[in-house]
Amino acid sequence: KMDCVLLFSISAVLLCLSQALPATQLNNCFDDSEISDMLLEGDMALPKTRNAMKCLNDYCKWPKSPSGQVEVPYTIANDFYDDEKAMIENAMKSIAAKTCIRFVLRRNQVDYISIENVLGCSSTVGRSGGKQQLSLSVNGCVSHGIIEHELIHSLGFHHEHTRSDRDQYVQINWQNIPEASAYNFQKKDTNNLNTPYDYSSIMHYGRTAFAIQYGKETITPIPNPSVQIGQRTEMSNIDIQRINKLYECGDAELQ
Repeated sequence: KMDCVLLFSISAVLLCLSQALPATQLNNCFDDSEISDMLLEGDMALPKTRNAMKCLNDYCKWPKSPSGQVEVPYTIANDFYDDEKAMIENAMKSIAAKTCIRFVLRRNQVDYISIENVLGCSSTVGRSGGKQQLSLSVNGCVSHGIIEHELIHSLGFHHEHTRSDRDQYVQINWQNIPEASAYNFQKKDTNNLNTPYDYSSIMHYGRTAFAIQYGKETITPIPNPSVQIGQRTEMSNIDIQRINKLYECGDAELQ
């Protein structure tokens, strides 16, 4: 089992935001704090220790069942209200409806996601082995788009703005980013699965995430700076395409 724990964490008043795809293997892990443009974007998240992370074998992917579908076992903590549990399950169903991913209640599986109401919005990236915490604080994290965002992290995807070719599509305004938060904007050695850069990805940071001053842009789309980024409504078509590519979902498994 891999004993790395990768958490995308935020303070209780901050929300997690955005990502790019994993490269093909999991050896090292990294922490990445996130801020949401839906609450207090621009405020500082708590600094985290981090390493570079790659996924260079299939261990970080969840395995396929004999049916060809990918089963991701999970538990949900009892301190969520019924309507909050329903919202979490609806986000899972939304992913399942468009991919071969099936979130299934844990029976006795060794590897599983433990969804808990603890500080911030956070998730391990990919399958790390054993129990892996996915944090959805009821103070700001239990909304459809944020739940989808964290679940997609758990499937093995990073933030869109960190993908290896991002400099062709966005400008990182380092002068507007506090030094302690700069690691959130470092490029990763990613496997982009032959898909285009996606400004509309649910895994993309908003334009003022981690700004040194409220309203300052940390990410500017290029060549068109008016392009919208950082949505937390629903997976984009390219988000869906990437999940299906990474997990080799065929037509039969999408039924």
